[in-house]
Amino acid sequence: MTFSHKFHASSLREYDIRGIVGETLTEADAFAIGRVFGSMVAEAGGRKVAVGRDGRLSSPALAAALIKGLMASGAEVIDVGQGPTPMLYYASFAEPADGAVMVTGSHNPPNYNGFKMMLKNKPFFGKDIQTLGARAEAGQVVPETQGSVVEKDVSEAYVARMLKDWDGERKLKVVWDNGNGAAGDVLVKLVEQLPGEHKLLNAKIDGTFPAHHPDPTVPKNLEQLIDAVKKEGADVGIAFDGDADRIGLVDNEGHILFGDQFLILMARDVLREHPGATIIADVKASQVLFDEVAKAGGTPLMWKTGHSLIKSKMAELGSPLAGEMSGHIFYNDKWYGFDDALYAAVRILGVIARMPETVGEFRASLPEVVNTPELRFDCTEDRKFAVVAEVAERLKAAGEKVADTDGVRVNTEDGWWLLRASNTQAVLVARAESTSEAGLSRLKAALAGQLAASGLAPDFSATNAGH
Repeated sequence: MTFSHKFHASSLREYDIRGIVGETLTEADAFAIGRVFGSMVAEAGGRKVAVGRDGRLSSPALAAALIKGLMASGAEVIDVGQGPTPMLYYASFAEPADGAVMVTGSHNPPNYNGFKMMLKNKPFFGKDIQTLGARAEAGQVVPETQGSVVEKDVSEAYVARMLKDWDGERKLKVVWDNGNGAAGDVLVKLVEQLPGEHKLLNAKIDGTFPAHHPDPTVPKNLEQLIDAVKKEGADVGIAFDGDADRIGLVDNEGHILFGDQFLILMARDVLREHPGATIIADVKASQVLFDEVAKAGGTPLMWKTGHSLIKSKMAELGSPLAGEMSGHIFYNDKWYGFDDALYAAVRILGVIARMPETVGEFRASLPEVVNTPELRFDCTEDRKFAVVAEVAERLKAAGEKVADTDGVRVNTEDGWWLLRASNTQAVLVARAESTSEAGLSRLKAALAGQLAASGLAPDFSATNAGH
């Protein structure tokens, strides 16, 4: 039977394949992903493909179609069922599998879904995804055959492996907000065996997300957790996104810790075992993080935003730890180098359970800065990278201190500001950070001036958020 399939133009993203179910993403797309990805695994000399799915209402049907496509290319499918994305990644390493596909919409609205992939336990992204799309359209697949599928529950093994790295010295009181995401069942098993007192919010997996949207980077989504931490007198609150590859933290006083803040705690801990090691963070992270890593005897490295890009850089440098402002945390120390919010939670709780001070006291000890949250400015796909290039050219011509690892990050006496093109949306992303409100105003004015010079009129209303 001749095979050919064209994906919706918007669904092939930089890090995954994603769309609105029934509109830009269908079961036919899922089958095509399986057919082509299975062919790519076969051509690389592999056969075993691990498959998992999140708790969205559309995920079972999409996973079934994906598995049919994989089997049509001769794959031996290991179906790990419903659970968090990092559990699938774990299964891929533990089996080991030659490829892995997760059906997940991550933190997108309930009517979205998507696919994250690994080939030979390495990120499958960027050009790989474009190649998959081109091959589907050209019908470039291995001859149709019949593979196999086995269902395998890896959740007990996954939890046991995480608990092996628990190293706390005292029992903690912890509130967890699963946000009705895919981690629910695994999280219940984890806290049953984790020392301390644990309260779970929204533990039930529910793809309609009735309590709140499962994205811990948005302060509004942490309000329920903050209230519970205060009410329970907990040591810390932990939140996950929809597929549990991103983590959010709330201290014992109910203040939010941002990704670049709790990464400092993790880095100090890892650097005790690995002095001088490279700790990677993305360009959106605070200068405080890079300074604190250096103070703790590490080598800080600012790298491009994007979990696939960070994972690749970690593997290249043998870095034991990396993180992003968005809450993706990657442990290559004792773990496998992929982003795993459940494992990161076990490790950070171990750190907290050995600290003499509270999490709130740690947060208060950090240098005070004022900064903007992540700012997003609409900019067409054909202009977004060009605008960043124009800004970089003007700044360099003016003799400014510019780092261009990912977009432009400009250092001045007031602090720094960043402008980069999003890899996944038609927007420019910006941030600014200073030690004073006046300094932040000057940085924002400089950023606005550069955007205006490229024909954009940015809106900076409601942009201050100090941390």
